[in-house]
Amino acid sequence: MTTTLAPPATAAPAAPRRATRHRLLMWLMLAGTAALYLWNLTATGWANSYYAAATQAATQSWKAWLFGSLDAGNVITVDKPPASLWLSGLFGRIFGFSSWSVLAPQALAGVASVFLLYAAVKRVAGPAAGLLAGTVFALTPVATLMFRFNLPDPLLVLLLVAGGYAVTRAVEKASWRWLALAAALVGLGFLTKMLQAFLVLPAFGLVYLLVAPTTLGRRIAHLAVATGALVVSAGWFVALVAVWPAASRPYIAGSTDNSLLELALGYNGLGRIFGGDGNPGGAKGDGNNIGFGGATGLGRMFGAAFGNEVSWLLPAALIALGAGLWFTRRMPRTDRTRAALLLWGGWLLGTAIVFSLMSGIIHPYYAVALAPAIGALVGIAGVQLWQGRTNRPAAVTMAAMVAVTAVWSFILLDRFASWLPWLRWVILAGGVVVATLLVVGTQRLGRWVATGAVVVALAGSGAFAVATAAQPHGGSIPFSGPAVAGDGGGRKGAGPGEMRNTAVTSLLAATTTKWAAATTDATNAADLELASGKSVIAIGGWSGSDPAPTLAQFQRYVADGQISYYIPGGGGGGGGGTDIAQWVADHYQSTTVGNQTVYDLR
Repeated sequence: MTTTLAPPATAAPAAPRRATRHRLLMWLMLAGTAALYLWNLTATGWANSYYAAATQAATQSWKAWLFGSLDAGNVITVDKPPASLWLSGLFGRIFGFSSWSVLAPQALAGVASVFLLYAAVKRVAGPAAGLLAGTVFALTPVATLMFRFNLPDPLLVLLLVAGGYAVTRAVEKASWRWLALAAALVGLGFLTKMLQAFLVLPAFGLVYLLVAPTTLGRRIAHLAVATGALVVSAGWFVALVAVWPAASRPYIAGSTDNSLLELALGYNGLGRIFGGDGNPGGAKGDGNNIGFGGATGLGRMFGAAFGNEVSWLLPAALIALGAGLWFTRRMPRTDRTRAALLLWGGWLLGTAIVFSLMSGIIHPYYAVALAPAIGALVGIAGVQLWQGRTNRPAAVTMAAMVAVTAVWSFILLDRFASWLPWLRWVILAGGVVVATLLVVGTQRLGRWVATGAVVVALAGSGAFAVATAAQPHGGSIPFSGPAVAGDGGGRKGAGPGEMRNTAVTSLLAATTTKWAAATTDATNAADLELASGKSVIAIGGWSGSDPAPTLAQFQRYVADGQISYYIPGGGGGGGGGTDIAQWVADHYQSTTVGNQTVYDLR
């Protein structure tokens, strides 16, 4: 792309002063990212109380840390693999359990992700492209949301971006070591959010197979080694769970047979793609349910659920990908610019298509996985096209990227018409001016045009990202953006549980049993754990339908004096929850504590 579009290079390598300026700008970018992700972080409180309670359990029990248990007594895990809890649990053990130690690991993962994307793009297209890529990524609203929130997605993105960097290094000199490292990082991604991590594998493998500067036989052999690294990295914990006696570890929530592999292939795997029991996606019932992604289709990433989260520069990235591949079509097989376009473009298309068409559970915040690829494509193509702007096709392509970003930003901001109503008009007008100047080719205004293009590209998403950081978020389905009335309905994250009754939590805090209580709603159990500092059994797990504990197990816990109270909750529609509720009601007298029904099991 550079060879085709940009004028031939005649100058010596960048002067030390220019290199120093680029390093300074890199540090400013990272400092700004850290400020955006860490500023007033604890205003969010526990954010997602379900994962916060699991982090608390990880600070109280090493077994809970290893398996990702929701309670320190190790009855049941969260419904995801535990890698993200390994990180937050260690933070909690080192710095003490608090809102900050729960949320800071995600923010730091965000800063590290921005740096690694910068480094990957810089190796291919130079520091300016790396800076643009990192800034676009950092200011994507869903990235700001997720890197300030305790879900598995931030660690997943960090691992995948690190994998993308490793593939970039592997392609340079056909390095099987870098390729194996990339595969191992994706394997750790599997232990973070299971099969979603594998969505980048086709792009990673195809790029190495097509581009690495060595023979086809060696490329295939290197991919075989990487496959082995992937299996070991992803499989060791699956094997550990399989061989560990089930009676001495927590039940694997979300699985049908207490198996991590079944969880990966079922509820967190094919169930997400095709839907079914336990996986009601946005296509089920009301397609306007934006919390579950809205209706399926190729336009999903631009719709009400995902559009404001991630699509601000998605049209520009798609133009960049198409134009970049066209302009590099005659380059040698090993051309690194085209390899980078294939790498990040394959990541973007593969992930976006799956997200758009999957019928099972999906939430808008999943789109954070698209942000690095969008940033990389915009950064690479934007700088390369700018360097080749004296060629009319390059200038027109860049003008198209600016114009479509301005128009699409106007549309996205219009969805929040009462919030900064002037901003969308400024972006639209600025986009028209910058695009026109790019087509006309006014060289004397080059620096101003470049600045204008960057401002137009980032103003909408950047303002939305800052608005996201300026307010707390909670619940299981958070959304980015400002807090405004009438914003389309349902965009505010699902609220935390209701069991924050001071009298109840004081009651539980005074207990000395292994479990202070048991309840039939996982979120309520988590809230009680966080409020009391004690372990609470979430009967049936997140879905309420997991057979943990069974009635027989629960009866044994009570007989052994290990549970103090039973607190009816809103869940328990399946698994052993109904039987347990009936057994407790039949054998124990209820009382009311602060408007909450409580059964004393002692």
